[in-house]
Amino acid sequence: MSGPEAEIIEPMVINLPGETLKADSLTPAQIVVELDRYIVGQNAAKRAVAIALRNRWRRQQLSPELREEIAPKNIIMIGPTGVGKTEIARRLARMTGSPFLKIEASKFTEVGYVGRDVESIIRDLTELGVKLVKEERIRTVRAQAEANARSRLLELLLPLRTSSGFSPYAPQPAPETDDANRETREKMGRWLDEGRLETREVELEVRESGFPSFEIFSNQGVEEMGVNIKDMLPGLMGGRTQRKKMSVSDARQILIAEESDKLIDQSSVARDAIERVEQSGIVFLDELDKIAGRESKQGPDVSREGVQRDLLPIVEGTTVNTKYGMVRTDHVLFIAAGAFHVSKPSDLIPELQGRFPIRVELDSLNEEDFQRILREPKHALTRQYRELLSTEAVDLSFSDDAIVEIARMAAEVNRRTENIGARRLHTILEKLLDDYSFRADELGGSTVVIDGDYVRGALADLVEDVDLSRYVL
Repeated sequence: MSGPEAEIIEPMVINLPGETLKADSLTPAQIVVELDRYIVGQNAAKRAVAIALRNRWRRQQLSPELREEIAPKNIIMIGPTGVGKTEIARRLARMTGSPFLKIEASKFTEVGYVGRDVESIIRDLTELGVKLVKEERIRTVRAQAEANARSRLLELLLPLRTSSGFSPYAPQPAPETDDANRETREKMGRWLDEGRLETREVELEVRESGFPSFEIFSNQGVEEMGVNIKDMLPGLMGGRTQRKKMSVSDARQILIAEESDKLIDQSSVARDAIERVEQSGIVFLDELDKIAGRESKQGPDVSREGVQRDLLPIVEGTTVNTKYGMVRTDHVLFIAAGAFHVSKPSDLIPELQGRFPIRVELDSLNEEDFQRILREPKHALTRQYRELLSTEAVDLSFSDDAIVEIARMAAEVNRRTENIGARRLHTILEKLLDDYSFRADELGGSTVVIDGDYVRGALADLVEDVDLSRYVL
């Protein structure tokens, strides 16, 4: 089973024309402008998430008593695959540095069936919150950690000489250290700063983490059982150290990590992470339509309705026990998504429907949208391929008629086969640039122009042959 997707990033500072703003103070209109830089169309969905994000800021301005009473307005995005549902939620989390978890509703099953416990959503989100806060703290102590790591590297490369011999772990030179040894250490320090010792081998004590992994299914979750065993058997669960030989460059990273951990208050990291999860956590619950259905009382629909009822307390607001402490879900924002081709939101149980008051429908992408996707976003696909090949000194460019032709073919294949939205552009561009990607190392220093004629010559037969395009495109 694949793990949940997550993206950890520091809170952004948004540069809009003529102004620089912190993301958590953006107005809805400014949020939409920022989303427009990455996502084409889908204005209704952008407005909905912009309002939800702004409401979080508004809620923080209220008195504590009233603040607790205002619950987030959860959202259901309705639309086919490949139209930007996940990307909108992910970019929203990026703006505010919020803990963000994407997970499929179909991963969970009713209690009593084989599957994941729904409370693991909050445990996973808390883990991500801890990682997010820890990375932010590490950035603040990075300079001090690097300085401490440098000192320790010098001790490994040239142990201090004291009156009783060599001291490999002495933090400061002893008074008995002679001038020659001090000069040697200063020279070694300069070489270390200049990068001349990166391949030199040193011997370093590293903490073992090779305890065999196992899973125990219980109501408390796998990770809760793991932390209890770690407390009972600290010697087996990563408590031992072992001396290993490694290069200076590898040792530096280990030492920086160790020094960063020493400079960070781990208990405050956990407290701040829980606070951030509770106040700004975002859960993107995909494939909600896969668990919709409550007409039948036998077969798979029984489990589907059971999953909905298990999800209900998490969405309504409950307290989940994690290894970092109790986490309340009252103000976590849930953004659900699904195609709802067969089922519809009204097929969800009434209690769950009531917890998703905002419904937005995303439009299917047409030929014009594909052209904009290839041209406008900050990280457009054409720019991605251009930058990839530029690493091998190949100057790749797309003419306007090539972009028009690629968009036309993507729309045509989506109509004739399965509509997978903008993901069709990935398959077409991969097929189109297959030869250049393979031979890029031989084409260094050359210029490659993809025009309409080249696109038609490379892909026309595949697009016209429906049976073949089903397999290739």
